[in-house]
Amino acid sequence: MREFWEKTKKTLKTLGPGFITGSADDDPSGIATYSIAGAQFGFNLSFLSWFLVPLMISIQEACARIGMVSGMGLAGVLKKYYSRKLLIFTVVSLLIANIINIGADLGVMAASLQMVFGRSFLYWLIAITLLTIAAEIFIPYKTYAVFLRIFGFFLLVYIITSFLAVNDWVYVIKESITPHLILSKDYLMTAVGFLGTTISPYLFFWQASEEVEEEILKGKLRDFGINKPKMSGREIKTMRKDTEIGMIFSNLITFFIVTTTAVTLNKNGILNIETPQQAALALKPLAGDLTYLLFAVGIIGIGLQAVPVLAGGVAYAVSETFGFKEGLFQSFNRAKIFYLTIAVSTIIGFLINLLNINSMRALYYSAIINGIIAVPLIFIIMRLADDKRVVGVYKSPWKIKFFGWFTFFLMFIAALLMIIFLLGLL
Repeated sequence: MREFWEKTKKTLKTLGPGFITGSADDDPSGIATYSIAGAQFGFNLSFLSWFLVPLMISIQEACARIGMVSGMGLAGVLKKYYSRKLLIFTVVSLLIANIINIGADLGVMAASLQMVFGRSFLYWLIAITLLTIAAEIFIPYKTYAVFLRIFGFFLLVYIITSFLAVNDWVYVIKESITPHLILSKDYLMTAVGFLGTTISPYLFFWQASEEVEEEILKGKLRDFGINKPKMSGREIKTMRKDTEIGMIFSNLITFFIVTTTAVTLNKNGILNIETPQQAALALKPLAGDLTYLLFAVGIIGIGLQAVPVLAGGVAYAVSETFGFKEGLFQSFNRAKIFYLTIAVSTIIGFLINLLNINSMRALYYSAIINGIIAVPLIFIIMRLADDKRVVGVYKSPWKIKFFGWFTFFLMFIAALLMIIFLLGLL
């Protein structure tokens, strides 16, 4: 047993910010959006789970490169090298998207806990809010990073649910590799939500800052923005591998979530999901008790990872913008504003749930908001990752530039088409 745990610890240590970021991407908002996509459109959007892999890798690698080489998070880089207006626009966009996401994630986690364990929704909402804040403030970063990696493995339950639900894998794979495009308002809104929850703004800020946290942990940096760490090609290569593993894992889980809901809910005419309980409970008679429980447990487990990532992203951005001490490696006394920002953003997310907003719809619409906000942020990131002042000689290679700019134009066109349909211009 001791040997097993040693091997497990060694494996976890090789997984860094890239894996944590990738798994946090399949947060309750992502699970809701992918479930809606599978229930409403079957396999029509499933092709995006593999199509988006190189796009997601390119954007997240650009973010990681900026953090690693500059020794600063994205907000810090913008503050130092670009205009204050651009900085404020970026940070305000992130605050809006992240806080809505936090509220929706907390709500769907509390609803899932209530469904599995009983007690009231408010009881679980308070408990999960307090647990999240306490964990980020009081657990040292070195230990907390391990917990974040472990929570990422909760997503493996969606592979199990898929194998419990699917009988004909040849049909599933055939449908999943065939693009299905439909020019309708609902399809475009779901597609933008799919893009927005996969290539999401909070991941940009989180990974850049976590790369800096890792450099501080290794002793290569003293603090954010104090100096630039000395980089080597080998370290960049390690970062790229970690990022690739994280993004491939993320999209693999996406594929299994869409598949599970497509072969169960969509196949049986359950096209509209209004609550997280409905999504899980609908699986109960169709795929059995185990599938239903695993679906709910996955939401709870990954939420414990994703909400801290969302709140942490807000705290990094606010601290860098106003020059406050920042970092999960800091104690509460040394970085009070940073930790208070985490607490306040999580509490605002908690309060959103008291407005009686449908949590599943909130998750879905937060993904659409992310899809729109991500467009200008990707433009900024691609510029930063090719700016010699920021990344020195470690500019993004041509593949990252190609897929990164392709991502920008794809998300811009998708968001524009959705807005045109919503306004009734087509």
